[in-house]
Amino acid sequence: MEDSIFFKFATGELRPDTVRYEDEELLAFDDIHPDAPIHILVIPKKPIQSVADMTQEDAAIVGKMILLTKKLAEEMGVAESGYKVTFNVREGGGQIIPYLHLHLLANKP
Repeated sequence: MEDSIFFKFATGELRPDTVRYEDEELLAFDDIHPDAPIHILVIPKKPIQSVADMTQEDAAIVGKMILLTKKLAEEMGVAESGYKVTFNVREGGGQIIPYLHLHLLANKP
């Protein structure tokens, strides 16, 4: 997981092109291979490989990720029209990068 680009974003070793939000626990940025006109990724700075690897103590950070997604949808002007929030879990579930991340997708035809 330490070789993952998301790990490097979380630690500050690398920066995403477009940062939408950052605090001490979370980072949100535009996906460089978007599946929709609005495609933002939200990651925790604490390294967690996937939903399948979460512990009880990780529940609060995932709740914060979801609340941040709501805020970003409002800022992007899609809160009323609707948006999609997804977690891909492991390779069979479509997870390409082995680092917990949430997808915010909107305005997809």
